[in-house]
Amino acid sequence: MSNSELAASYAALILADDNVDITADKLQTIIKAANIEDVEPIWTTLFAKALDGKDVKDLLLSTGSGGGAAAAPVAGGAAAGGDAPADEKKEEKKEEEKEESDEDMGFGLFD
Repeated sequence: MSNSELAASYAALILADDNVDITADKLQTIIKAANIEDVEPIWTTLFAKALDGKDVKDLLLSTGSGGGAAAAPVAGGAAAGGDAPADEKKEEKKEEEKEESDEDMGFGLFD
C-alpha cells in the first residue's frame, strides 16, 4: 500500500471515529494537517466515494472477524456433534489423496 493510500485510509478512520461524514474535502484537510503533501486528490475522492453511505466501524468489525468467525463455529459444532458429517467428508478426501499417490501407480522418484 502506498503512502497516499495509507494517508487516506487513516484519515477516513479518524473521521469515522468522530462520527463525521467522510468526504474528499475532509479527508484532504486531515491529510494536509498531518503534513503529508504527496497525496493526490484522486485518492481522497476514491475513498470518499467508496465509503459514501457506509458505516466504517461496521465494515471493520465484519471484515476483521471474517476469517476467525468461520473457523470458530466449525470447531464448536464439531465438539457439540453438529458437524460430524462435514468432518467425515474431510477425512474421506484426505484418504482419497493418499490412495492416489505416485507410489501406488508404480511411479517413484528413485525408480
